[in-house]
Amino acid sequence: MVDAKLGAAQKNFLHISRAHDHEPRCYFSPNEGLNRYCISKLYNLNKLSRYVVAKSELAGAGTPDASYSLSEVKLSLKVRGVCFYAVTAMAAISLIGFMIVAHPFVLLFDRYRRKAQHFVAKLWAAATVAPFFKIEYEGLENLPSHDAPAVYVSNHQSFLDICTLLTLGRSFKFISKTAIFLFPIIGWAMSMMGTIPLKRMDSRSQLECLKRCMDLIGNGASVFFFPEGTRSKDGKLGDFKKGAFSVAAKTRVPIVPITLIGTGGIMPAGMEGVVNSGSVKVIIHKPIKENDPEILRQIARNTILDTLKLRC
Repeated sequence: MVDAKLGAAQKNFLHISRAHDHEPRCYFSPNEGLNRYCISKLYNLNKLSRYVVAKSELAGAGTPDASYSLSEVKLSLKVRGVCFYAVTAMAAISLIGFMIVAHPFVLLFDRYRRKAQHFVAKLWAAATVAPFFKIEYEGLENLPSHDAPAVYVSNHQSFLDICTLLTLGRSFKFISKTAIFLFPIIGWAMSMMGTIPLKRMDSRSQLECLKRCMDLIGNGASVFFFPEGTRSKDGKLGDFKKGAFSVAAKTRVPIVPITLIGTGGIMPAGMEGVVNSGSVKVIIHKPIKENDPEILRQIARNTILDTLKLRC
């Protein structure tokens, strides 16, 4: 039986567990912790008493006697978050030296693809995520060969998306906000990998970014876009911007759609200080070739959307 405080709390955020298929659900699992929507409500509302107890029977799991303090859950998520960033920092510090030593040779012999730098980035990403969640891959046979340029696109749910995608071992160039390049070590690594800087809301920077992408593809490299433009805060797939598909159509290379499932539940957008339990699935779809950017956009988005509806 849920106490009075939890009853009041239900009015704030647990009411969304009503059985409507189109509405997000809030639940707590002893194995996976709070789901993304629930954590978001908890952090945004901040109206729950530290004495409120969420019982696992609310999710239909566990025993009626099993209960967990929400304050304890929040603390455990923050501890995991601190550990995650500690592991990330140690891995980055350990590997940045290899990038620095290799960089002159990379510029001389592999200026555009920069495979050596991406290999080091793959090691960093694998070391970072391995202690915290497992990644399952599906459709690896759909990946173009290492030397075949392509435009990769994916849904965007979390800061963890980039770490997850780097484990694929493909030398695609991400697009990132210019401010990120100012961070020590991470910014240096991004520059040495050939990450493309972008100033948001700056049309000139956007045009230069697209030209840079076409230049890279013309020289045999691949590029990666999150066509939604930002991370989804509710897990729903946003509209796709045309940039990636215009680049693919003009350069006549395939679009490779990728669906990411689970990253938003582990580290929700806007709550990068917590790391929930869970697993991630990366689904690589068959490449799409089409001369019309609008048709490319629609096919890629529908492919990812249908997969999210089927798997989530």
